[in-house]
Amino acid sequence: MTAGASSAVVIGGGIAGLLSAWELARAGHRTTLVEATGALGGCVAPRRVALPAGQSITLDAGAESFAVRTPAVRGLIDELGLAQAVVEPNPAGSWLYLPPEEPGGRHRAVPSPRLGIVGIPGDLDAPEVAEALGPEALARARQDLDPARPVERWRRTLHDGGPVTVGALVRDRMGDGVLAGLVAPVVAGVHSADPDTVDLRTVAPGLLEALVETGSLSRAVAARRSAAPPGAVVASLRGGMNTLTAALAAELAHRGVPVLTGTRAQALDRDLEGRGWTVRLTRPERPGAGAGEPVTVTADRVVVATDGPRAWDLLAPVSRGALTAANRPPEGAGVALVTLVADAAGLDANPRGTGLLVSPSVAGEVVGAKALTHLSAKWDWVRRALAAGPAGHRHALRLSYGRVSDAPDSAAPGFRTPDADLRRMAVADAAALTGVNHADLAGGLIEASVVRWRSALPAATPEHRARVGAARDWLESEPGLDVVGAWVAGTGLAAVVADVRHRIGGTPDRQRG
Repeated sequence: MTAGASSAVVIGGGIAGLLSAWELARAGHRTTLVEATGALGGCVAPRRVALPAGQSITLDAGAESFAVRTPAVRGLIDELGLAQAVVEPNPAGSWLYLPPEEPGGRHRAVPSPRLGIVGIPGDLDAPEVAEALGPEALARARQDLDPARPVERWRRTLHDGGPVTVGALVRDRMGDGVLAGLVAPVVAGVHSADPDTVDLRTVAPGLLEALVETGSLSRAVAARRSAAPPGAVVASLRGGMNTLTAALAAELAHRGVPVLTGTRAQALDRDLEGRGWTVRLTRPERPGAGAGEPVTVTADRVVVATDGPRAWDLLAPVSRGALTAANRPPEGAGVALVTLVADAAGLDANPRGTGLLVSPSVAGEVVGAKALTHLSAKWDWVRRALAAGPAGHRHALRLSYGRVSDAPDSAAPGFRTPDADLRRMAVADAAALTGVNHADLAGGLIEASVVRWRSALPAATPEHRARVGAARDWLESEPGLDVVGAWVAGTGLAAVVADVRHRIGGTPDRQRG
């Protein structure tokens, strides 16, 4: 870095902000990273869980895997020297928890179809598809394979670029049975939303094109999956994805990048002297001291890497009306994650594979969680770390509560639910979902840890896609200003990392300021 190097400020210390700061520093910018909270990593952060005898295990507080459909995350991992730590999940696969087939019947736990995209099956002959759907819904799904069934509606949509939701496409091609039994649990569990509001192009890029080309939605899914890298569709790192955050933070320290935690960006403006941008920073109030004096810094380049509402609040005042208050991304209802560690022999056989996704049709009084991940079944490093339990019966489970589609004042369990209620619910839900005796699970409980995320997931709706498009269209005319993060790139580390590397460290036309 030379004395005349340009300056950069990155606002937000989540994975997008950390990666942006690293890319800028490597390119020779004098970079500063500011983060409003006291910790780095955002949704890719560590969570220490206490164990008996003064021991502990560090698990992921948020994202615990990455999609391998693109090389973005794996490439970053290799550059950071973490290639030897990459691990694949247990191939046992996950399950679905569905409502009874008949009124008054029992709720069902069934294996998830192995070949699918957002729950859309790519093999209608698979036995697990038949088990999940039943004969009537399966017969309707098979209509998708009829060569006489037209795809002209979707060809026109593809040509016109009009909005299309996952729910509309699946309902048209395969029917309500597939939508409710296979797709809704996945969309609710992974994207925290309703299939009828989720934009297909955001969560399954290329699928509409494949449908038009093959004439069948199931064949389109099979074609897209066959084009993906072989093996598991996700991977992780030994020690958790939080080790990726730690590695990026270490790289910033090595390069001398100032990282200011507890520092909030209050306002953004153009530098009147034509040198780029100004950012007004303040530190929060601390016990025994008032808020720190606001500090204004000038930078040639600014990267906003916060969540959507916070980014909009910074950008809208300088957008000259391009970004309006009416289009501000809504505050998410928030989600809560409960991690249970318990000595429970009934879990030794991994009775539900690596976990379950719960159908939104399951009543909240039956199961309030939207998903359960059996961490010690999914990841061998977790199982080994817990092996000190009595006779090897120690397990870690993570249950998630709340959906983006929940109203902010919703009574459904989630972000606003008190910790004690979430812990009690999590034990009951884990017993119901896995089939393990509730008394045995509760009696063997060692720890129940709660983490809350307010704006962790962007709304993957056509409206949100249009909002992001408008923001990025405006940004093209603003040299030295960029926006990154899940709210613009989409859910998942693969989308976020690929977007940051394109916009911040990518093609020459993006090397602005």
